[in-house]
Amino acid sequence: MGYGHAVPASESVTTLGPAPETGSGPKGVPRQDPRLHWAITLGVIAITFATVRPLGVQGRGLAVVALLVVNSVALMARHLSESRLPPRAALVWLTVGVVAAATLIGIGRTGPIYLFAYFLVGHIGYRLPLKQALSLAALCSLVCGAVLYFRIGPGHEQLAWTLGLTTGIPVVAGILSRSRQRAVEAMVRSAEAAERAARAEAQAAVLTERSRIARDVHDVLAHSLAGINMQLELADALIDAGDLDRVREANNKAHNMVRESLKQAQWTVHALREDALPLVESLTAMAESSGHREVLTVTGTVRGLPARVTQNLLRIAQEALTNAARHAPGGGVRVELTFEDASTALRVRNTPATREVTGAVGSGMGLIGMRERVALLGGTLTAGPVTEGPDAGGWQVEALIPG
Repeated sequence: MGYGHAVPASESVTTLGPAPETGSGPKGVPRQDPRLHWAITLGVIAITFATVRPLGVQGRGLAVVALLVVNSVALMARHLSESRLPPRAALVWLTVGVVAAATLIGIGRTGPIYLFAYFLVGHIGYRLPLKQALSLAALCSLVCGAVLYFRIGPGHEQLAWTLGLTTGIPVVAGILSRSRQRAVEAMVRSAEAAERAARAEAQAAVLTERSRIARDVHDVLAHSLAGINMQLELADALIDAGDLDRVREANNKAHNMVRESLKQAQWTVHALREDALPLVESLTAMAESSGHREVLTVTGTVRGLPARVTQNLLRIAQEALTNAARHAPGGGVRVELTFEDASTALRVRNTPATREVTGAVGSGMGLIGMRERVALLGGTLTAGPVTEGPDAGGWQVEALIPG
């Protein structure tokens, strides 16, 4: 006997009535094979038709046949899903089935005339809300017990009236089965929600990584190619003017930028691989490759920083040095790295240009990229013109990273 509720395969249990048909619950909820429940239902119907008496085409025999048909239809209706049979219709159908089962107990003379009552009450516990299920089960017990106690019909000759009271007991099994099914469905819904959250988190991680790669590509390609292109255009203009010395100078600068681009590509590969670069040494090499020697000042006790902090500080320094070379050619540059107990600060300051600015106006994406990098580290970034001191008229970028 079984309700068809979902249980793990290792705990397959057979109870008194089937649950709604396969597929009516959340996707992925395990259910027993519906063919098993149909076999049980048809087996009960076959046994009662074979053993219950009297059967005939008139009188009490005809009444027994009619009640067997009604009880059989009510029993087979258990296999209809809740979506096909509204709760109110289910209450009416089960109430009619209980009355028909009690009547069959009263007029049937022999055979397991109580089977329909047991199976229907079991399904009542599964199908109906708790209050309705308990009320209808109590009604079934009282009616079946009264039929036998008051000796209504010939059935009382074969059965004790107390047996009629037990017909309401299977409601407990139905209620427990329903609770277990709902618990399994809740677990499946929770697992599906967790899976959706994991997919969303993975997608967010992919988008974050794409943004990081986009910033690195911008840092390496946009600045390097723009600088190289500017020097090559200058060389073309100088060739037309016949100034070979300045042509060689522009060509040498273009070569230097190519070498610097190769270094930047290596830094990008390191960043994407999460390799740790030495911060102080890398800043020194970066400043020297941009034409500024002995411009790095380190304050505080040097300590190792997480790889992502080091990589982002190097990218910010690279962006600031490239902007200084583009917008303040000939100007001096100072790089300051300060280690505090609770933070690390990087400051890049340049003086005003001493030569004519020939580069195009920037897109602003570099400053946006710097702000994004600092935000990812939980820090702050300030960028703006220097208004006081010997560097007045220049530009300063300062990143403050906690930790």
